[in-house]
Formats: sequence, structure tokens, C-alpha cells
Amino acid sequence: MIDKPLLAGVMVLLTLSLVMSYSLSTYTVVHFHYSDFHFFIRQSMAVFIGFITMVLLSKMDPDRWFSRIGLLLFFVFFILMIVMQFLPSSLVNAVGGAKRWIRVGPMSIAPVEFFKVGFIFFLSWSFSRKLLDKTKMGFWEEVRAFTPYLFVFLVAVVLIAVFQKDLGQVVVLGVTLTILFLFIGSSWKFFLTLITAGLTAFIGLIFFAPHRMARIKSWWGTVQDNILSVLPFDAAQSLRIEAGKEPYQISNSLNAIHNGGFFGQGLGNGQFKLGYLSEVHTDFILAGITEELGFLGLTLVTLTMLFIVFRIFKIASKVKSPMYYLFSIGAGLLIALAFIVNTYGISGITPIKGIAVPFLSYGGSHIWASCIAIGMVLMISKKVPRDSRGRMR
Repeated sequence: MIDKPLLAGVMVLLTLSLVMSYSLSTYTVVHFHYSDFHFFIRQSMAVFIGFITMVLLSKMDPDRWFSRIGLLLFFVFFILMIVMQFLPSSLVNAVGGAKRWIRVGPMSIAPVEFFKVGFIFFLSWSFSRKLLDKTKMGFWEEVRAFTPYLFVFLVAVVLIAVFQKDLGQVVVLGVTLTILFLFIGSSWKFFLTLITAGLTAFIGLIFFAPHRMARIKSWWGTVQDNILSVLPFDAAQSLRIEAGKEPYQISNSLNAIHNGGFFGQGLGNGQFKLGYLSEVHTDFILAGITEELGFLGLTLVTLTMLFIVFRIFKIASKVKSPMYYLFSIGAGLLIALAFIVNTYGISGITPIKGIAVPFLSYGGSHIWASCIAIGMVLMISKKVPRDSRGRMR
């Protein structure tokens, strides 16, 4: 029996995604002279494909199909991320010089979304085969044992952060990898060394990319007064920069959230979607939801997302196979971290990273990839012991 509460939670968010893709795309539809249902139809196709894939995966025997599907995801989309850089512009959509989408007929696929799921499988599959049965290792033995995984991750960093200029996805993958290292029993010394090295590399990727430095300075200019107010005057002055024009996306996102109040302006009645927040149905969908459905609507979305992550982690805690356990933990982390990075970005707590909200943001690739991840977790959930009422034991 699959975990029906998990499936129900995902379907709630996918349904809301359809509603909001119609409501929030008003300005874009008018501006580009699309039909009223342009984005709704496209999102409906993505949700339908994702739902069918999720259901089909949930019905498969995990002992037979789980590893095959996971390895296929990892190798196919890892190769596609490499090959994509050499494909002509007629086959690849480039944004700001970064090639992120491959055209397949009338649709585009972002390989990185599927690679994330494959990468989590690869880690869980390899860790369960090579590392979980090892006794306590010394620091340098840990370094040797984990180096192959770090090498694969570094290749992914180059492909995603350098060629695709998408540091947000690297942050999500890097944090997930680090936490999984801790779950399989790495020492705190190695764990802290890895965090230090990761932060150093993260800062380096920012300093050597002018567009990222400009984004950091722009963000710091908007939050420095609140942060520096708690520091001594001399120290605060040394860290203060001349505040430029406030980023309009963050400013309008915060205004949209504030305008929503507790109960919202009503479905379809948002004002900031009318050209103030560009592409609000994608990365800023939570701001659009808050304006139209209010703090209450945002709270229900957040609780549903937490419920989904909770059910995934509960499945992980009950399943006996180390591979299934690690994959479920990784899938839950991918969803939770993407949600956190997006919410922090639209609220101005951190710079905007361009991470889609799982199951909500407009876009076929991330919807399909998220449904694949959930389908594989539902496949795993059939291995969880249950009582006569179907509840996990």
C-alpha cells in the first residue's frame, strides 16, 4: 500500500499550482498577446504528465525497478548537462548566455531538475553499498572514501554554477550532500571540514562572478540598516555601503506580501501581478499567493509543504533498506531546501536565487522531476510495515 497522505498533500499543491498559474499570469498573457488559458493549459499538461508518472512509479516493485530508474536518471541527465553546452542555439534555450533548457518539440526540458533526483539516488545507492558497512574510519580514511562523491559533485558544480550560472541549485545539492554525509556516520571533524570548504568555494564563486557580486551588494544595501543597527558605530560604518536603488523585484515582492494582509485581496484580485512583479507565477508565486490569499493562504501552503516533508521523513524512518532510507531523506531535503531558499529570497532575507517552489511554480521540468521523486518515495512506501488499518507501524 502506498502512502496516501503523501500523495494527497502533493495533489493539493499541484491543484493550487493550476489555479494560480491562471490567476497570476494575467499581465504576461496580455503583454505577449497569449490566449487567456495559455499558461493554465501548459501547466495542466505538466501536472498531468507528472501525476501519471508519479502513479506509474508508485505501482512498480521497488526491488526490481527502483535502482534501474535511479541510475537512468543519474547517467542520462548527467550526460545531457554536459552535451547541452555543445548543442546549437536552435536546440538549446539560453538566458543571459547560460544554456539551461533543451528544446524537445513544443516544450523545453531543464536537465538539472532531473539530475538532482538522480544525484540523490546515486548517493543513496553507492553509500548503502560501500560505506554503511564500514567500521569507524579515521579522518584521512574518510577523505579517501568520500573523494569520489566530492569529485562528482565538483563536476556538477562546474556544469551548473559556471556554465548554467545557477548557484542556487548548487547550494541545494551541496547542503543535501553534506547532510547525507552526516547521516551515514561521518565524523564531526570531517563534517565541519566539509562545511568550511563548501563555504569557501561558495564565497569564491560569488567573488569571481561580477553579476553575483552586484546582486549581493544590491541585497546588502536593502538590509544593512537593520543588521548594522546592533553593531558599534565604528564597526557599522566600516561595513556600510552606499545604498543604490532598491531591487524592484524584492521591493514589489514585499509590498505584495504586505498588501495581502491576513485574508488576502481575493483570488484574481492581486495588484502587483499587473506588471510590478515580472513572471510572478514562477519564482515569486508565493508572493502572489500571499497577496491574493493572504497570510492564511501562505500558512496553509507552508503547512502542506511541511506535511509532505514530514511524511517523506516518516517513510524513511520506517523503511528497512539503507538505500531506500537515504533516498527518502535526500528527496525530503531537496523539497525542503528549495522551499526555504525561495521563501528567504522573496522576503529579502537572502539574495534571490531563482529556485522554483516545489509543486507550485509554473514550469514543466521541475513539476515533472518533483513528481518523479515523489513517485519513487511512494514506491518505497510500499515496503513500510503497516497495521490492519494501513497506518505505519
